[in-house]
Amino acid sequence: MPNKILEPNTTVSTKKGTADKTSINEDEMKNSPLHKFFVSALKDIYYAENAILEALEKMQEAATSEDLKDAFEDHHLQTQKHVKRLEKVFKLIDETPEKKECKAIKGIIEEGEETIKSTEEGSATRDVGLIIAAQKVEHYEIATYGGLAQLAITMGHNKAADLLERTLQEEEDTDAELTEIAETSINFDAEQED
Repeated sequence: MPNKILEPNTTVSTKKGTADKTSINEDEMKNSPLHKFFVSALKDIYYAENAILEALEKMQEAATSEDLKDAFEDHHLQTQKHVKRLEKVFKLIDETPEKKECKAIKGIIEEGEETIKSTEEGSATRDVGLIIAAQKVEHYEIATYGGLAQLAITMGHNKAADLLERTLQEEEDTDAELTEIAETSINFDAEQED
């Protein structure tokens, strides 16, 4: 099914191309259930990104591998940019940046904290657990940003979609970097531990 792009004051026809057409203006768009869902999801990921900032500091401190510590530091800086980018998205769609508790990210972060508590300090096993915890965060973000970018396109928020897609690409890159760190050394080091 082809994507329908709803831009303010444009006309959209159905797949069959019949005379059944709907004109969407900006006020109707802002009050639509889809727009409300989109804003709610933005608030959710805005909360998540802010929570991730705190978690990354703890993860960096708990990591043993310098490569992993560096990756967490780099991602912390990148996450600060993601927060600013989300604030721009809110502005582009005429909404106020606001956090809505994200239970999913809270749970994933709690798992990461449990990994730190249940593994030996200075061990490669802890680093393996931290990478898995961080990748769970990345996969949540990838799913969220991918969906939000597509919704932004559908609703005609093209500038917002560009910002969301840029963040999506960065999250995918971070996930790949974490995989590389695990595969090139940490997993093997953990296997050798007693």
